[in-house]
Parts: sequence; structure tokens; C-alpha cells
Amino acid sequence: MTINRTRALFCDLLGLPRGKYVAPHLASAGKIGFARAAFAVSFDRDLLTVPGTGVFEGVPDMDLRLGEERRKGWQDGVEIALGDIEVDGEAFALDARGQLRATVAAWQQQHDLTPMVGIELEAYVFEQGEDGAFRPYNTPGAFVYGTGPHNDPRGLMDAIWTRAEAAEIPIESMNGEYDNGQFELTLCFGDAIKACDDAFLLKTMAREVAAEKGLILTFLPKPIPERGGSGLHVNFSFTDKDGKNAVGPEGRLSKLAEGCVAGLMLHHEGLAGVLAGTVNSYDRLTPASMAGYWCNWADDHRMTTVRTTVASPRSARLEHRMADGAANPYLATHAVLRAAMQGVEQGHRLPPAEDLDGIENVRATRHVPSSLKKALDALDKDAALREALGPLLVDALVFLKRDEATRLEKASVDEIRDFYLPFV
Repeated sequence: MTINRTRALFCDLLGLPRGKYVAPHLASAGKIGFARAAFAVSFDRDLLTVPGTGVFEGVPDMDLRLGEERRKGWQDGVEIALGDIEVDGEAFALDARGQLRATVAAWQQQHDLTPMVGIELEAYVFEQGEDGAFRPYNTPGAFVYGTGPHNDPRGLMDAIWTRAEAAEIPIESMNGEYDNGQFELTLCFGDAIKACDDAFLLKTMAREVAAEKGLILTFLPKPIPERGGSGLHVNFSFTDKDGKNAVGPEGRLSKLAEGCVAGLMLHHEGLAGVLAGTVNSYDRLTPASMAGYWCNWADDHRMTTVRTTVASPRSARLEHRMADGAANPYLATHAVLRAAMQGVEQGHRLPPAEDLDGIENVRATRHVPSSLKKALDALDKDAALREALGPLLVDALVFLKRDEATRLEKASVDEIRDFYLPFV
């Protein structure tokens, strides 16, 4: 296939795939310029005075420094270029991909460990009625772990898989989720940056393939009040210098893994401000929701926030279940790995595992805040997490998301869904 355009993309703090189409020879120069204030634009296109974006400094430039690799695209004649954002030749503090890269380097340099990540995504499909309004996908024959036309009568998942394969986005599995019109899309484990690149591109591609069919694929956490929520599960492990899995080498949690879980428990409330960053997120994060509501963990227990899996030493992993698909995958992974590192480095005590059903009976007493505003307050007050994530990054995210929460303060459930649906 002849390549006639390069699509240079980056993921902003809202999780949007911002970018440009450029001639391939321009991309080969290694950088593409953007206005730094791209990180200051809200979903409804207001330009906000987000810290670090230079809105009152003449709206200066930043550069998307492209990696050498070009990825196959899903549009004819279009290749994909990803990279990290720089300002004056230095990593930009608001670029979650660059911050994740620094986090990976910290694990490697300080602990001789390489983080490995696998992302699970859940999403709903909406279709347009004759009146022009979008309604939930009509799939009366759908069932949990369903596949085929009863679950997906218009073949959207088949089309997504086919495009993903052509674009070398490594999908591990797809299936119908718990509710009608809901699907799970699981990506293969890999290097943390590559895994998040794959998740970012899959989300972008899947929504565009749906749009071609006149459908909306949404990663909004709770688009239908009476149905289940949709998450973004961050699965992670570590490879040591000998190439072995360091999470559960003897069929039980290693000291490293215990420290990671302890750190995630310690920063539970503050993490919500990063991982559950929409007003709609707190309709999903409720008790007995198979999401990350309670501050708890256990082995092979889907009703906890952190689910550990150590039965097989080779595939042992930790699964953090709080985030939703509206999150920037680089930012979510950066936050989970940094909170885990805090537990390891500071020797935080691991609380007892959840030993109750997690539905009607729960051992845990702490839980996520009840709204986006309260979660942002918790993030802002968590000094150690702020420092670990990057103070300017946290300042920018809190500013941007507090504005969003204020805009939607008096909106109905339907108005909130319609606000997010075109973008998330």
C-alpha cells in the first residue's frame, strides 16, 4: 500500500486523540509543532487557563517528538506516528506518555524491574433511530461471553478485529460483556509504553470504525443507568533482570507485589481523581459494582479494587479495576505504577485481604469519594501522590476537571451522557 499521509497523534488529558495529518516527508523530520494550549481546551472547546499551557503567555508552541517507528494505520494510505511532547527540548510535564516513560525508567533504574502491562477495555454501542436520536444497540439475543451475530448483529466487533489485525494492534480477546450491547476488548500484555499505545490506538480506531457504520462505540463508564458500568482494567507485572516474573514467582505474592498493593491501597481515594475523571464515573463506582469502589484487594476476587492472580508464577499479575475507559491510558498506567512504587519504596503495610463476598458483606471501610469534585479534592490533598505523578500534571488535571464538574453540576443524567457521548 502506498503511504501518502502520516497521522501524527497524541493523547491529551481528556483522553482525546489530538493530532495532524502531514506529508510523510514532514514527519520524517522527527517533530510536529502544536500549540501548547491544546491541553487547555475543554470538551466543548472553551480555552481554559490550565496551568502549564501558556494561555496567558502568547499560546506558545510545543513539539510532538516522533519516534522512529511508523505504525500501520486503518485508513487507506495513512500511517500512524506517535511520540512524546517536548517544550524547549525537555519533556512536557502535561504529556502523560512522556511521564509514563519516566515512570518505567524509574522502575528499571531504581529496582532493576521492567513493568509489563495489559489493558482490558469495556464499551457500549449506540445506534441512531429514525428520529436521529442515539439509543442503546438493539441486541435482544445477547448474553454474557456471547459471540457472533446474536450478540453483534451489525458485525461491529468483527470489523474492529479485522482493522486491528491489519493495523497490528494485538487484540487478545473480544466478547459480549454482562449487559446487552456491551463488549469487552482485551489487549495482549507487553511493554508498558507499547501496551498503552495499543490501547490508545484501539480506542481511536474502534470509535472510528463504529462511526463508519453509523454507530457510536462509547467507553463512557455508565452510559445507561440501569445497566452495568464499563471499566479500563490495568493489569501489570514486572520482569526482573533474568527475564522472570517478579510478582508471584513461587505461587504466592512476592514482597514486591505486596508493596505494590499496599501503595495502591494507601492512595485509593486520590487515585480516583486520575482514574475516574468524568462526572459519569461516579455512577459506576458504587458498592457491589465489580468496580474499584472499596479500598480492598484479594486473590482472584472480582469484587475488589485490586485482584491478584498468582496461581501460575509465569503469568502472575496485579489487576487494578478502578479506572474507566474515559481515562487516558498512559495517565492511568502512570498513576497505578507510581502509587505501587510508593508502597514498595516506603514500606507501607499491606492490609488484610478481603475475605467476604464484596457484595452484601465487605471487610473494607474506605472507598472512593462520591463525586468527581470530591475525588479531585482527595487527589489535590494527597501530597505524596501529587509529587509522584508530577505536581504540574496534577494541577492541570485538577483545574481542567473541576471546570468540567462545575459545568455539569446541574445537568441531568441524560444531559451528562449526551455531553460526553461524542468524545468518550
